[in-house]
Amino acid sequence: MQKRQIEKHIYWLGAVDWDRRLFDSLIPLPDGTTYNAYLVEGSEKTALLDSVDPPMADELMNQLEHVPKIDFVISHHAEQDHSGTIPRVLERFPDAKVVVTPKAKGMLMDLLRIPEHTFITKEDGETLSLGNKTLKFIHTPWVHWPETMVTYLEEDHILFSCDFFGSHIATSDLFVTDQGRVYEAAKRYFAEIMMPFRSVIEKNIEKLRGYDIRMIAPSHGQICDRPAWIMDAYRDWVTGAPHNLVVLPFVSMHGSTRQMVNHLTSALVEQGVRVELFNLAVTDIGKLAMSLVDAATIVVGVPTVLAGPHPLAAYATFLANALRPKARFLSIIGSYGWGGKTVETLAGMIPNLKVEVLEPVLCKGLPSETDFEALNRLAAAIAQKHKENGFK
Repeated sequence: MQKRQIEKHIYWLGAVDWDRRLFDSLIPLPDGTTYNAYLVEGSEKTALLDSVDPPMADELMNQLEHVPKIDFVISHHAEQDHSGTIPRVLERFPDAKVVVTPKAKGMLMDLLRIPEHTFITKEDGETLSLGNKTLKFIHTPWVHWPETMVTYLEEDHILFSCDFFGSHIATSDLFVTDQGRVYEAAKRYFAEIMMPFRSVIEKNIEKLRGYDIRMIAPSHGQICDRPAWIMDAYRDWVTGAPHNLVVLPFVSMHGSTRQMVNHLTSALVEQGVRVELFNLAVTDIGKLAMSLVDAATIVVGVPTVLAGPHPLAAYATFLANALRPKARFLSIIGSYGWGGKTVETLAGMIPNLKVEVLEPVLCKGLPSETDFEALNRLAAAIAQKHKENGFK
C-alpha cells in the first residue's frame, strides 16, 4: 500500500497486517492489526513519526523510496512494533536524528543497538520546529511502557497518540468508518495492555485536556477525525464506576461446577444483575479482559484438581490480578472430590485486587439443595452490594 495523505503535507505510512492473530505470543488479534507511521513535511524539515514491525519493513521502505530527505525520526515507544524498523530507516537516511524521551534513549540503544550520537532527547512539553509546522512532545509514561510519549502537531491540531486510543484492526480504511467496531477493538486494546495502569493513564488524559485535538492518529488502528467519542470512552474505562455486572470465568470437568455456575447465573439475573460467562476451556482471553473493564464483581467457577484449583481457573485468576480491574467484589464457587486448598490458593493469587471477598460456595461432588441455597444467598449478597454502591 502506498503512502496516503491525511492533511496537506501530512501522510500515513505503514503496513496492514491482515494475517496476524497473536501479539507478544499472548494477546489474541481476531481482526489483525496495522502498524502506523506518519510523515510530516514542514517548510524546512521533514519528520517520520514511528516505523513498523520488522517483518513489514520492506513495505515502509518502499513508501519512503521517493522521499528525498528525513531530518527527524520520532520514536514514541521503544517496542519493536513501533520502532523496530528505525535502524533500516537510518541506513536510508544516515543524517536523520532520532527524537525520544530521555528514558527511551537507553531502551532503544539496548533493544535496537542504535548508536548514542543519533539521539535527540526531549523533555515533557518541549517542541521541535519543522519550519511552518511545530511538533510538541508530551510525555505519557505507562501508556503503556515507562518511556512513551505522544506528539501534538500544533498548526494542524493532530495528536499522534502512540498506543493511546489505538485498536488492533486490519483494514483498508484510513479513518474510522464503523465506530461500533472500533469501539469494541479499542476496548479490547485498553483491557489487554493498559488497564493495569489506570491511575497513571488518568493523569495522562488530564494532561491532554488543554489541547485542541481535532484528529487522533494512533500507532495501531484507524485515524479518528472526530476524536471526542474515543476520549470519552477512555475516561469511562479509567475513572467511571463499575457496572452492575458479574463476570464469571469458569471451568468444569464433570459437570458439577457447571451446575453451580448455571444456578448462580439464573439467581443473579432474577436479582437484576447482568452476568457474562466465560468457559475457560474455549474462551477468547481478550473477551474476558474486555468484560473485566466494567465488572463490579468477579466470581471464579473452579473444580479442584490434585488438591488445588484447576489450572485454567488459576490462569484466569492470575490474569485478573495482573490486569487490576476496578471490580469491588470477588467470590469463588466450585466442587471437589475429597478436599484441597482451592480457595486459599486462589485468594493468595490476587494481591493487586482491591476487592471484598464474599463467602465462597464449595460443594463435595454434585451440588445439593443446601449448596443451591448457598448460591442463592451469594446472588442476593452480590445484588445488594451492587445496589448499595449504585452500580448501573
